[in-house]
Amino acid sequence: MKNSLLVLFAFSAGLLAQGNLLLAQAPATFVHPGALNNQNDLNFVKSKIAANQQPWIGKYNQLISIATATTNTTAPTSENGQKTDARKAYANALAWYYSGNNTYAQNAIGILNMWASTFAGYSPTVGQNQLQGAWIGALLGPAAEIMRSYSGWSSSDMNQVQNMFKTKFYPVLNTMSTWNGNVDLTQIDAMINIAVFCEDATEFNLALQRLNTRNPAYFYLSTDNATSRSIAGDGNNINAFWSNPSIWVNGLMQETCRDNGHHAQYAMASALHAAEVAWNQGVDVYTPNQARYTAALELLAQQIQTGLMQGTCSNNTTTSSLFATWEIGYNHYHNRKGISLPNTLQVLTNKVRPNGQSDWNIFFEPLTHLVDPPVTLDLNQAESGSMVELEFELELFPNPSHGEFTIHSWSIMQIDVFDVMGRKIESFETIGEKKFGHAYPLGMYKVIVTEKEKGSSAFTLLKNH
Repeated sequence: MKNSLLVLFAFSAGLLAQGNLLLAQAPATFVHPGALNNQNDLNFVKSKIAANQQPWIGKYNQLISIATATTNTTAPTSENGQKTDARKAYANALAWYYSGNNTYAQNAIGILNMWASTFAGYSPTVGQNQLQGAWIGALLGPAAEIMRSYSGWSSSDMNQVQNMFKTKFYPVLNTMSTWNGNVDLTQIDAMINIAVFCEDATEFNLALQRLNTRNPAYFYLSTDNATSRSIAGDGNNINAFWSNPSIWVNGLMQETCRDNGHHAQYAMASALHAAEVAWNQGVDVYTPNQARYTAALELLAQQIQTGLMQGTCSNNTTTSSLFATWEIGYNHYHNRKGISLPNTLQVLTNKVRPNGQSDWNIFFEPLTHLVDPPVTLDLNQAESGSMVELEFELELFPNPSHGEFTIHSWSIMQIDVFDVMGRKIESFETIGEKKFGHAYPLGMYKVIVTEKEKGSSAFTLLKNH
């Protein structure tokens, strides 16, 4: 069994720990679609929209109001003009995948192709243009990645878009901004999404290396080495760079007290976008940053939910800005990993899902990454004889399945699911009953079950028609 585990994990790219440094390693083969949106999540949301289920259909109807053709014949030069085109490209790409309507596909590739042939790039390549290029790249990158599966997009046009990213966007993304950390994190968001579309391992690794450096310099964790919080641009005065927090608590962000949660929402979203893209490529950034990211999610959620900064800043009133984020972090840490995030759930339920605004690279997360939480199923409802008994106190049924699987355990189990290529597609801890696999494509899956006191065992699942 140990040999089987080693073989499986060898297929999955990851982060290799070496002291306090995490060495980024791009996947040997890129997974598509695999930027911010993976195929399982796209298919899950598509099924909810087809079934006319809320809140997905409501958010989808908002999305398609943006999914129109551009009126431009050349790439705009103004911030707002670029923002409008980039939002339209991403909205059309999502609308095409969810609906199958090729009008949306033509709208999306029309924007991408027009930009590829007319966009002159950013000059100068420093300052505000680093943020502008990051905002736009973080929208056009995921849009292009979704559209790569559209048969009506020629390989020559796709190559031209890839060349545009490399020649026009890399110059403003690949040099780290030394402004407040949200800029660097937005650059990283754009870099890693574009890297997947371009199948650029060097760019992918650079994004992860930048994220690794920025994390302790932006998201406070008391266990960090103090020197890891120093970064170019902090003026050798970390307290001032962090806008003089009243107290230092886990989850505090470098811009928490700058404007009481406004820019912190952008930064948190960008970091989690990068972690999600990495996850979709088999690279786990989430786990080594679990304490850091969950503390940030929970503290900012509590601040936004209560309207109070919880004593972290001299001004105790939270920003009125509310953006459509938190969803990606909640989906991973709660839905995949089973971690309780009560403040995050509360702010999502009460504020973000009803009223959160999509702005710049924060774009419709309550549609694209709202995944059903685990639900239970009475074992008596299972088909007779469909359960698989393992050496652990665990039951799994049905197998094969036409839709989803149900797992029942009497102790805490770690479940890791791999596809036939050895790529990890889901991990979670469970005790009791849990459904999973509803969004998996048809095929065969290898599941590793680990119980702390007993070790690991493997079995195969089949999802078919």
